[in-house]
Order: sequence, then structure tokens, then C-alpha cells
Amino acid sequence: MKLHQLRALVMTADCGSIRAAARQLGVSQTSVAKALRELEEHLHLPLLVRNANGVVLTQYGQSLLQHARQMLSQLERAQLELAHLSHEAQGQLRLGISPWMGMTLLPEVVMLFRQRMPKVRLEIFEGLMAVALPRLRDGTMEFAVGLVSSLLPRPEFVSDPLFAYQMAVVARREHPRRHSQSIHELLDLDWVVNYPDASHEGLMTELFWQHGAQIDMQHIHRAHSPQLTLLMIEQTDMLSYFPEPMLTVPMYGERVARLPLKEAFATDTIGIVTTRNVQLGVAAQCFVECLTQVIRRRARSARKEYVQLFDTLELLI
Repeated sequence: MKLHQLRALVMTADCGSIRAAARQLGVSQTSVAKALRELEEHLHLPLLVRNANGVVLTQYGQSLLQHARQMLSQLERAQLELAHLSHEAQGQLRLGISPWMGMTLLPEVVMLFRQRMPKVRLEIFEGLMAVALPRLRDGTMEFAVGLVSSLLPRPEFVSDPLFAYQMAVVARREHPRRHSQSIHELLDLDWVVNYPDASHEGLMTELFWQHGAQIDMQHIHRAHSPQLTLLMIEQTDMLSYFPEPMLTVPMYGERVARLPLKEAFATDTIGIVTTRNVQLGVAAQCFVECLTQVIRRRARSARKEYVQLFDTLELLI
């Protein structure tokens, strides 16, 4: 197998057609088709099925695609590391980050990273670990800064913890039930929450079941972004379940508030999540170093906004 053949396979899978893949790769359609044909002949397996709408990968193609992504990603990291050793580091670093981390710490970390590696482009994915894990698995993301939970597939992934924090029930500041003191007073209301499919039972246990509270599932609604969740809370009487650090972000803290409930909710951990036995490249190591430097600097700061944030966090580094 040759690298240009693997690149042709990956780009064709991403674009859905040979013509679009050729355009993205900057080569002729004939060249891409030839590379794919040679790859199939080398393996003696059909990798693609051509139809009127483009191409679809066979089960063999899908299996090879995952390995091809990993190989190309590793090659890119090797090239970046060699460039760094020659003081000409350039390339691309892809990472994932949890929403509240992105809103609080990320800008300063990016500025520091850009000072150290000005020729490295960043591609940052915001979202839950359900977004990050498939990309970590296929090598298109090098690491994620996100929730470390019992649902993290082990031993496939490993993590280095950064913080622990509490979850909280929240509502708009003028909510008619804003002074409620128990989850049992809120079971007739609608809730809007942001969580992946695999976390449904865990969320229900954390929020309701462990407190002996039973809620009609018709009251539970899902929004697939923090911003959409905030909008629904602010403009309705819906309740939600947030990390407490998110309430220190002005756009959240000015619009929603933590309810003074007597129940204790989950303690979650944020950490650096990587694929086991895959060493971080030089750019990723630099980014993690910048992140830990910013965390330690802000944790010592007397600035009001930083004190408010770190009052909600237990530092684990």
C-alpha cells in the first residue's frame, strides 16, 4: 500500500465521490480512480461500490479506512515533530475541548500556544466526549480535554485528570421555582439537558433516581449544544443540569442561577484523554504544557473572575 492510495481512499470516503476527492487533492479524477483501483488489486478485495450518487465503501473499505486515517495522522505528527526539531514546526493540531473549558481557559491557552508554535494551525472541536472519542479512535484528533467518567472505554483510552467539580440544577434567574429546596419539588416541570445517548441512564440516576425521585420521561428534552440549552432555559420555565464552573461564565451566570437544593449531585472530572499506547506529538505536548501553565497561573491569581472560577474547582494537577 502506498500513501497516495490511502489518501485517495480517505478523501473519497470523506467527499462521497471520486470527482470531489480529486478536486480536494488537487489531482485529476483519473489519478484518484487509478490509485483506488491499484489499492483494490493489491489487496485483492473490493473497497468501493460505485453508484449514480458517487461511491460507498464496502465493509473491507470501511475497515481499511480507519487504519488509513490513523497512518496518515501518525505521518503528519512525525513530519511536525521533525520540523520542530529543525525549528520550523508547521502543520495542524486537532483537539477536542469541553464547552465550559472552551469558554473560560481556551483563549489564553491558544494565545500562548501560538507564541510558541506560530506555524501550527489549530482545529478545535467543542463538545461532549461522545463527539471526541470516534475522532480519537480513528486518529483524526490527537487528544481531548473532556469529561473522564466510567463510560470512558478502557483500556482503549487513558486520561490525566485536571479538575473535579460539582454539577448543579439551574434555572433562569426569575424562575417561579427559583427558591425550591428539593428535587422533589421540580418533577412536574420540563427539563432540557445536553447529554449523549450512552449517558441517559447515568444522568437519570445522578439527577433523579438516586434521590428517590421519579419523573415522567415526557418532561425530559435534549438540546445538542450548550448555547441552545441556555436559550431554552432563559426564555422558558425549563430547568437544566450544568457544571458549576459554567455559571462563572458571564453569558451563563448573568442569565441562569443554581437552585439551592438540599440534594448533593455528581462530582465530575475533566482530564486530558488520549488513545492508549499512542504518544502525543510535539505540538500536542506543547498545547498541554500551555494549558497546565495557564491553569496554574490563573489558580494563583487574585482577579475576581479567576477566583470565582477556581472556587468551583478542585485542582488535580
